[in-house]
Amino acid sequence: MRIRSLGVIDDAVVELSPGFTAVTGETGAGKTMVVTSLGLLLGGRADPALVRIGAKAAVVEGRIVMRPDAPAAVRAEEAGAELDDGALLISRTVSAEGRSRAHVGGRSVPVGLLGELADDLVAVHGQTDQQGLLRPARQRQALDRYAGDAVAVPLEKYGSAYRRLRAVAVELDEITTRARERAQEADLLRFGLDEIAAVEPVAGEDAELAAEAERLGHAEALASAAQAAHAALAGNPEDPEAIDANMLVAGAHRALESVRSHDPALGALAERIGELGILLSDVAGELAGYADDLDADPLRLAAVEERRAALTQLTRKYGSEGTVDAVLEWAEQGAARLLELDGDDERITELTAERDGLRSELSLLAQALTDARVEAATRFASAVTQELASLAMPHARVTIDIRQTEDPEGVDVDGRPVAYGPSGTDEVELLLAPHPGAQPRPIAKGASGGELSRVMLAVEVVFAGTDPVPTYLFDEVDAGVGGKAAVEIGRRLAKLARSAQVVVVTHLPQVAAFADRQLLVEKTNDGSVTRSGVTVLEGEDRIRELSRMLAGHEDSVSARAHAEELLAAARADA
Repeated sequence: MRIRSLGVIDDAVVELSPGFTAVTGETGAGKTMVVTSLGLLLGGRADPALVRIGAKAAVVEGRIVMRPDAPAAVRAEEAGAELDDGALLISRTVSAEGRSRAHVGGRSVPVGLLGELADDLVAVHGQTDQQGLLRPARQRQALDRYAGDAVAVPLEKYGSAYRRLRAVAVELDEITTRARERAQEADLLRFGLDEIAAVEPVAGEDAELAAEAERLGHAEALASAAQAAHAALAGNPEDPEAIDANMLVAGAHRALESVRSHDPALGALAERIGELGILLSDVAGELAGYADDLDADPLRLAAVEERRAALTQLTRKYGSEGTVDAVLEWAEQGAARLLELDGDDERITELTAERDGLRSELSLLAQALTDARVEAATRFASAVTQELASLAMPHARVTIDIRQTEDPEGVDVDGRPVAYGPSGTDEVELLLAPHPGAQPRPIAKGASGGELSRVMLAVEVVFAGTDPVPTYLFDEVDAGVGGKAAVEIGRRLAKLARSAQVVVVTHLPQVAAFADRQLLVEKTNDGSVTRSGVTVLEGEDRIRELSRMLAGHEDSVSARAHAEELLAAARADA
């Protein structure tokens, strides 16, 4: 993480260990700016007062290594971001005027996206900022993972039954609440199908009738034209002197026939004229037959027009394309839909029976889930209470309250009204009684700031390996403790760091000694400008800082000996 122009920090690079990183330094040196920087990367509120005096803006950049299929990586890619060699690059800029910008994976994004990513990236436990396991939903998820197969197996069965019940309920509600509309739809379909059945339309009938009506309506003109054309081709019996086409073609054929032997080309033309005469005779014969067969009956025309009117009435109502074929298609679809609607009563009976059966099954599975969670909660609460005894809270007691949300529409196996959700009927909440006689309260309300960080440390240690968040930040986790309790805090932070990345801001050398990497935030003053930097401590430098934390003086011989002893003990413990 790189920090520029934020508070007393001018420009610093914070190199966090994959395991346990301790951030130390004098009071007022700027350790809080490290926590603040991480908060900005996680979508925290941007305060322009944090911008270093004289700078235009404060900038925090972070590089977070994660799997491509991690929830945060998937959500970032949905927003258009890209991973850089398995890492997600995040930056946050806060201007002195108060404007704030965020970038994820090379893409400008709303600051709110950082908050969404934070839920899957970092759990913050501090005096003023608590995230992650303080939310009841996350507490239930963590408890389920802690319980293992005892909860996972019935939860999978419950989830399957719950999803099917939801689907059945939606379908049943759709059928029953729209019963009136569906009955009206069925009546309209029956009326339409009866109306179509009464007319009995035939596919393509409208086009055929239109052609027949056109022919009957112009019968006299058609007959006259056919007769005139016949006379022009084959002659007029009433006028033997008239010249017709057949006569002229026959004359042309005779003229060529007499000389065709002298030129093959002319002979070919003679053959074509002969074929033309045959074609004219055929056409003349068909014209004569057409005129004789033409029906000019006005009664037939009236019947055709009446039939067309009946079909037109159907096409206007049911033919989306204005054709009889469209009417027949509507009738086919309407009959299928009517069959579906008429089967609603039977379907309602089937769905109601399935719903009741699923409710009974769900009730039993929910009870199995509750029983498994109660058993796991007892083991978990006992483990956390033991951890707290070693963290200078010997009289604190942690319990888990598992209760069911009431819902008049849901009933469990004992007849109590409960609300069925996707993960069961249970609401899970961690409770803390900080001392004997105190009433257990939600952990966010039952402990002071320093106590809360220690409680969350104990919780995270017990939950280690089950919470999907890969990084934990503890600020002032050691407030109000020292001596043996401080050593135990350091030991448990190191234990948690075996399965996750842990960052701790601490004043206690007993805690810092257990860190895989120690960072020193140090303030310098050249007489005109005060700035802080961040340094990775190794070897002699780390011993000097631990000596300072022990005795207030890094050159103290006894403090140095104690510092070396602390480091040796921490390494031996690891």
